[in-house]
Amino acid sequence: MVKKSDVIEMEGEIVEVLPSQMFRVKLDNAEHEITCYTAGRLRQHKIRLVASDRVRVEMTPYDLTKGRITYRL
Repeated sequence: MVKKSDVIEMEGEIVEVLPSQMFRVKLDNAEHEITCYTAGRLRQHKIRLVASDRVRVEMTPYDLTKGRITYRL
């Protein structure tokens, strides 16, 4: 279990929409692209995400290639 203090939060832009609520996000600070899924609240409230949306992403320090979209900016 990852503690809340261990989570890395970053912002980025959705580049590609993948099947089953997955997205490819390009991060702001670097040229990294990561694969993300939507957090529970976004699914619960049926918030739609499309390409070129700005989002806030949470990642763990253990796997920097995957993340969770927590907020649409």
